[in-house]
Amino acid sequence: MEKEDPIARIEREKAEKKKSNGFAVIVLSIVAVGLAVALAIVGTRDYKMVKELEADKADLTERIGQLQEDFANLSSDYDYINSQLDSSREEVAVLVSRIKRTEATNRAKMREYEKELGTLRSIMRNYLVQIDSLNQQNQKLSAELTTTRKNLAEATGKNHELEAENKEYKAKVATGSVVKARGIVCKAYNGSDKVTDRSSRVRRLAVELSLVENDLAMRGPMTIYLRVKDPDGNLLLDGTNASFTFAGEAVAATASREVDYEGAEVDMIIYVNDIPQYVKGVYTAEVYSASGLLGETELVLR
Repeated sequence: MEKEDPIARIEREKAEKKKSNGFAVIVLSIVAVGLAVALAIVGTRDYKMVKELEADKADLTERIGQLQEDFANLSSDYDYINSQLDSSREEVAVLVSRIKRTEATNRAKMREYEKELGTLRSIMRNYLVQIDSLNQQNQKLSAELTTTRKNLAEATGKNHELEAENKEYKAKVATGSVVKARGIVCKAYNGSDKVTDRSSRVRRLAVELSLVENDLAMRGPMTIYLRVKDPDGNLLLDGTNASFTFAGEAVAATASREVDYEGAEVDMIIYVNDIPQYVKGVYTAEVYSASGLLGETELVLR
């Protein structure tokens, strides 16, 4: 066998090695291109996925923001519902904050927030139903209250009418039950118990009157009071310290007398004694009962 020339052998080995390296480069190039394509496909897919997740987060953020606005605009006239609304508003605010802090790629958290959003929406709908129901009940109660007030006003009006009629009746009865007097006369007597008009001779006065018959009047003892004033308007006092109540005030009397009144007419005389001196002029005699002034008369002394 012919021995290969060393130089030729070296050249041949170089050529074979070069050929082998070229093939490896081609293979590696093909692999690199394949990897680049694969990475491009994966990158594109991941990019699309991230964009989709970010869009989902933006949509979730928008929906929770709208729910937050709905809660802010929701109010009621009922304190216990308003208290619950405040609590729900805080929950929504916390959820909004958590969504903003969470990456869109955190699918587990986003699914959790989606469920919480659904729960809060259900709570919102429940509030709306409660408020609507309470408003309807309130309207019904208001209508019933209006009707009740109207009926009460009518009943009150009728009651006032009855009270007015009752007062009028009582007034008539009270008026009808008052004992009246007639024939009031004042006379002056001298020491011989004879009527006189000479002031210097008068020893006592006598006021005569008749209590009129009245079946409606209260029966039993009745005190009649006499007030006699001299020409100067001074009240004569006989020392008996008689007094009575008139218009809510205690009033001094010249004299008084008690009679037994049984509804029939009663004739009576009230005497005025122990007056030191009489002067010329007009004397006024007023007769009273517990019900008021029964009448008056005058006496002229000369």
